[in-house]
Amino acid sequence: MMTDEKHYMTEEGRKKLEEEVEYMKTERRKEVVERIKIARSFGDLSENSEYDSAKEEQAFVEGRIQQLEQMIRNAEIIEEDGDTSAVQVGKTVKIKELPDGDEEEYTIVGRAEADPLEGKISNDSPMAKSLLGRAPGEKVSVSTPGGDMEVEILEIN
Repeated sequence: MMTDEKHYMTEEGRKKLEEEVEYMKTERRKEVVERIKIARSFGDLSENSEYDSAKEEQAFVEGRIQQLEQMIRNAEIIEEDGDTSAVQVGKTVKIKELPDGDEEEYTIVGRAEADPLEGKISNDSPMAKSLLGRAPGEKVSVSTPGGDMEVEILEIN
């Protein structure tokens, strides 16, 4: 089901989605059509697993194209500004876990760009939801799957 939900992303993130759409439309579609053509040449389609697999892949590719196009259409570009008074989408936040003092840094992005291994967390994540709108020096309780944790916001960039 397609919705008109806003998808927060940077200009760079939107360009990556546009590149993926272009790749899916020009390269992946051709590859799948070729696979279908080859599978058809094997004969009886009722017992042709290669054909079934290729058709499933075709459905995936078309679904992904629709999903990407919808995300691009409803993109809300995160504008760069110098405001570091409160955590907001597009900002990098340095936090300290309490009481152990471990420091972590996260950039809050839209879910289309989220990549926790690179320190980019979705604005829909429990951590980001707890931090959004908060200021440096504030202590925040974050509900995580592993239990609640307390963090202090050290700085916002």
